[in-house]
Amino acid sequence: MTSSSRISSGWQRWWRGWQHFDWSLLLVTTALTLFASVVIASTQFSQETTPYGWNHIALGLIGVGLALGLARVRYDLFLQWQWVIYALVNASLLAVIFIGTSGLGAQRWITIFGFNVQPSEFAKVGLIITLAANLQGQRSITLLSMIRVLAIAGVPWALVFLQPDLGTSLVFGAITLGMLYWANVNPGWLVMMISPLVAAIIFHFSIPIWLVWSVGMGLIAWFTLPWRLFSTVTVTAVNLISGKLGEVFWGLLKEYQKDRLILFLDPDKDPLGGGYHLIQSRIAIGAGQLWGRGLHQGTQTQLNFIPEQHTDFIFSAVGEEWGFVGAIAVLAAYWFICLRLVLIAQNAKDNFGSLLAIGVFSMLIFQVVINIGMTIGLAPVTGIPLPWMSYGRSALVTNFLAVGLVESVANHRSRFRSFRD
Repeated sequence: MTSSSRISSGWQRWWRGWQHFDWSLLLVTTALTLFASVVIASTQFSQETTPYGWNHIALGLIGVGLALGLARVRYDLFLQWQWVIYALVNASLLAVIFIGTSGLGAQRWITIFGFNVQPSEFAKVGLIITLAANLQGQRSITLLSMIRVLAIAGVPWALVFLQPDLGTSLVFGAITLGMLYWANVNPGWLVMMISPLVAAIIFHFSIPIWLVWSVGMGLIAWFTLPWRLFSTVTVTAVNLISGKLGEVFWGLLKEYQKDRLILFLDPDKDPLGGGYHLIQSRIAIGAGQLWGRGLHQGTQTQLNFIPEQHTDFIFSAVGEEWGFVGAIAVLAAYWFICLRLVLIAQNAKDNFGSLLAIGVFSMLIFQVVINIGMTIGLAPVTGIPLPWMSYGRSALVTNFLAVGLVESVANHRSRFRSFRD
């Protein structure tokens, strides 16, 4: 064999490690990251600050490398390490409480070698792996197994909520619900899971509707739960008392968290306080019109009307400087990413891989909907970043790790299989 043949054979063996790699998924996420770096740099154009745009590119390249490396690893190996991963997740979240670094009214970071690392971001991927491992062996979810899954998710959820980080705790809830649904849990149980929260909200708006809702949940319990009479009475009672409990839990929230949750309904009530971000964001997006004002030309963006715009409110900069066309392009990219995740979940060779892909899908689509919703005034401000777009080291690396995990599922599939068949 000639030297050129040996080199060619070596390259073929090397590239065989990505034989079924979904290159389109990685290319779109990488393109979003590069576009985000341009938008981030624009938000800082008129300020002498840290070069966030270049930092975003650098972290993105590291993330791409991690995704490529993770894709070569057989994802089923994580089954053996599920509890180690779960323990590390909770240990890191506990470390934040005791030795964490505070900022912006919360304690969410750990300083490692001079860099602030946010363990709650990496905990999302850890939770997805643990839940997938616990759900993958069951064709139908019993009530006891669902309670077990909720208990597993509840520990890191509580630790994140105590930081306090309301946004990330909501993401944990979305991941859990999405994965339970994909694992064929009874849909009525999922509705009953969130029913106390819905009842608490309805209670403050309409007592009659709250009563109807509580009775309706009791009927669902009658038809879906064992011990019909006991379950119906219990579920109905829980929803009836949720109104008062909602007031108790409301009192546990910080003032800025309360503002974020309610001011999106009418930000003009506090235009210089809690409603300021929402008002300025809507002005910026509306000013972009069809084609946008152009790079570095957005007045709201360049004059810093929206503080910290390079993080949670990056979409308002897209809307102002790139217009409706740019905003739609970003939405189309997210649509494509979500489509690929669902297709990979359907084509996974086993339940574990399918659940991993759906867990990542649940995490991403919830963050996209809430983040974009809050910038246009359709959702409360919860501090949830826009995947691959918002500046944030831990969040960006986490998103690429999640993509790498799904790419491993795609890369090691051997036959078509639909989890939901």
